Amino acid sequence: MEILLKLIDSLNTFLWSYILVAALIILGVYFTFKTKFVQFRYFKEMFRLLGDGASKSTKAEGKVSSFQAFCISTASRVGTGNIAGIAIAIVSGGPGAIFWMWLIAIVGSASSFVESTLAQIYKVKDGTSFRGGPAYYMEQGLNKKWMGVTFAILITICFGFVFNAVQANTVSAAFSNAFGIDKLTMGITLAVLSAAVIFGGVHRIAKFSEIIVPIFAGLYILVAIFIIVTNIGQLPGVFKLIFESAFGLREVTMGTMGGMMLIGIKRGLFSNEAGMGSAPNAAATADVSHPVSQGLIQVLGVFTDTIVICSCTAFIVLLYPTYAQSGLTGIELTQAALSSHIGPIGNIFIAACIFLFAFTSIIGNYYYGESNMEFIKLNKKGINIFRTLVIGMVLFGSLTKVEIVWNLADVFMGLMAIINLIAIVFLGKYAFMALDDYTKQKKAGIKDPIFDASNIEGLENVECWNSKSVKKKIV
Repeated sequence: MEILLKLIDSLNTFLWSYILVAALIILGVYFTFKTKFVQFRYFKEMFRLLGDGASKSTKAEGKVSSFQAFCISTASRVGTGNIAGIAIAIVSGGPGAIFWMWLIAIVGSASSFVESTLAQIYKVKDGTSFRGGPAYYMEQGLNKKWMGVTFAILITICFGFVFNAVQANTVSAAFSNAFGIDKLTMGITLAVLSAAVIFGGVHRIAKFSEIIVPIFAGLYILVAIFIIVTNIGQLPGVFKLIFESAFGLREVTMGTMGGMMLIGIKRGLFSNEAGMGSAPNAAATADVSHPVSQGLIQVLGVFTDTIVICSCTAFIVLLYPTYAQSGLTGIELTQAALSSHIGPIGNIFIAACIFLFAFTSIIGNYYYGESNMEFIKLNKKGINIFRTLVIGMVLFGSLTKVEIVWNLADVFMGLMAIINLIAIVFLGKYAFMALDDYTKQKKAGIKDPIFDASNIEGLENVECWNSKSVKKKIV
């Protein structure tokens, strides 16, 4: 067993330190230039689209709005890593890791735009709603069914099973430490609540995410803003610390510069998942008039996760005067920092945040698995078996932690990301052409551009964007 663990650990190190980080950065830069810096050009438009999607979400009966799709992907992105992971990055990599986390989020958001736009282009009808994602655009865009099936299996194992167990494990441990609640009790509670949502299908998941995600994210951001405002005099010093550490001579002379950059970059990638093929599964569910509109909204998802929520944790920790001398890391450090700012209620607040962050991640992760199980043509009975297994993994994760399972999940996720990156490199041209089409219509004064697949040269095997479906949208 020890030999197997070392082998898996070595494979993880190789995949994440040498292949994936380099590939995600290079492709992020490439997509940034090919889209003419879409993440900056259309920043204002992203908020307009999100606002329109929120206002329409209650009206579109039987459909998933762009805002609901945004909430599903944000639910999966924003997990316990946004609280514990950032504290670990600061302790192990130094404050400069936060700068590199910001940078990779800005660059990587272009990759998120491309993969989410492709998911919309190649989405398929699912009753009154839609589904799609990398497995779908691999089959329809690349004509590689085997590639889609491989991706579907990998993402289901990672998100549907193992990552959900990891989230449950974090919650049960946190509540056991904070309140002395038995892990079995916490596990059963999580399992029952998860079952109540996921057995309702994508519409219940969308409705749940639409309500819960803005509330818990908003509360966390408000608390962070309160802490920043009450410590406003120290804020310039915090920014100075981050930038000096990111480019400081001390880090270069001590040989820690490379390690700090890697930690910050990996934290950003793990957090926002840009280019890794997970968020497109949620993006495809949205009922929109143009694929680019949902691609832009998913860029905002990367911004929300990393630039906003992860930064909230970073400021909470860095404004804690003794964070470096405390000897704490992870969730314990964030709890100590928050308690120093707002008193003992900080422990309770963090515990509540962990529960909500983890629970919504379980719901979002589950949907990624379900969408890909449907790609493999699992029938209703099979889907219900899959749902039961997911609930079982939530309970299992609450009670135990098997190191080899978590390490294997990182391997599967790495392989999943590599397959997705290969696909979006070959299909990216269609996302670029769709963006040009969107831009052309916006310049012509059209507020909400309409997409017709026949206007994109070489685009084939598209189910939902032919002339007939476009006419229905216009009517």
